[in-house]
Amino acid sequence: MTQPMPVLSVQAVAAGYGGGDIISGISIDVIPGEIFTVIGPNGSGKSTLIKVLAGLVRARVGEIRLGPSRITPLSAPQRVASGLAYVPQEFNVFPNMTIGENLRVSTEFLGRERRASAEQRDRVLSMFPEIGGRLGLRAGLLSGGQRQMLAFASAMMAEPKVLLLDEPSAGLSPKFVGEIFDKIKAVNGTGVTVFMIEQNVKEALRIADRVVVLVNGSIRLLTTPGDIGVKHDLHKLYLG
Repeated sequence: MTQPMPVLSVQAVAAGYGGGDIISGISIDVIPGEIFTVIGPNGSGKSTLIKVLAGLVRARVGEIRLGPSRITPLSAPQRVASGLAYVPQEFNVFPNMTIGENLRVSTEFLGRERRASAEQRDRVLSMFPEIGGRLGLRAGLLSGGQRQMLAFASAMMAEPKVLLLDEPSAGLSPKFVGEIFDKIKAVNGTGVTVFMIEQNVKEALRIADRVVVLVNGSIRLLTTPGDIGVKHDLHKLYLG
């Protein structure tokens, strides 16, 4: 059976800060419609990897493609315009703006032809009823979980092909963690491919289709969630 063209392809990427590489030799093909999750110990390079994909850190070597298009030289805003949306771990909403203003500004820089329509806003809000009825509320008054919902919704306003999530459960109360992962699964169910890095291994594996274990800046394992703990010992993988 012929494999579909990857929606996101990373080939032999190395990147870092200053004079040294944090990640090296990273090659990943993400299948359209899947939830692809990267896990690993602290300091393994997970955040560097997703920032490279988002265009916030330049790849020193290697190639990144979104579908057939080479996006390696593109800036972060250009990557969003190409169909790659990014939700950072922190500072992912404008706290002094209202919910409605956050949603509107999320596509302002894309140009008139790509700005979200009222219909698109309604479609997004139907997925996020937690914020839909309070568009005039200042985002800074939301709880951590509600802010994360707003950040997801803002990213979805640009109708991305791939949604990049940087530790979506970080700093949330246990009450919201399960809800956040259920929401990720629901967004994925609309056809959006999800590339996620996450420290909460149990919840991440619950919704993932495939998982990469990243250790010391290199891929240690690419497998399915069902094989973690059965065929592969995560503790041993982390320790090397």
